[in-house]
Amino acid sequence: MKPIFITGTGTDVGKTLIAAIVTEALQADYWKPVQAGFSDGTDSLFVRKMISNSQSKIHPELYKLQMPASPHLAAAAEQKEIKIKEIITHLPKTKNRLIIEGAGGLMVPLNKKKMILNLIKELKAKVIIVSKNELGSINHSLLTAAVLKKEKADVAGWIFTEEYQHYENEISGWSGYPVIASVKHLPVISKETIKEQALKLRPLLKSVL
Repeated sequence: MKPIFITGTGTDVGKTLIAAIVTEALQADYWKPVQAGFSDGTDSLFVRKMISNSQSKIHPELYKLQMPASPHLAAAAEQKEIKIKEIITHLPKTKNRLIIEGAGGLMVPLNKKKMILNLIKELKAKVIIVSKNELGSINHSLLTAAVLKKEKADVAGWIFTEEYQHYENEISGWSGYPVIASVKHLPVISKETIKEQALKLRPLLKSVL
């Protein structure tokens, strides 16, 4: 069973929120192999707090770096180097679906030579792209899609967050990747609202995964 890799069109597009919803919807396991910056808590901790089911397991980060920066810089600050081979070696062994959350977008460097995109390819993962409806998101989204197409990645489709101008259909049409779902603005983020969204997404996810 291929892992499901959740990437974003950039930073702060709602990737971790969507990861929590997808994890809950599929009652899957969750893994964030590289966490850069955790003064406000880790993404793994957020997902753990937000899921309700008893099947999901949250696997610990392989690289937990203090500096809130690009992973290659955060690792260098601690005299470390992120190695894709090490991530592959430590891929959690589970019979469950595995949701893997990336750091930032596709072209975020993990070290001096490799980026998140290289990790996706090495994992042979199925990709869900998270795009936030906001000014500039068409450009960011289509650039992300163009890279994935060039690299012949296995893309399930888009999950959109927020509601600015409703760019979903345009982005889907131009990219050639389908819209899986749209998660509108959530005034309150809690176990209850995550579960509510997960129930909506479950049949949509199962139709493309």
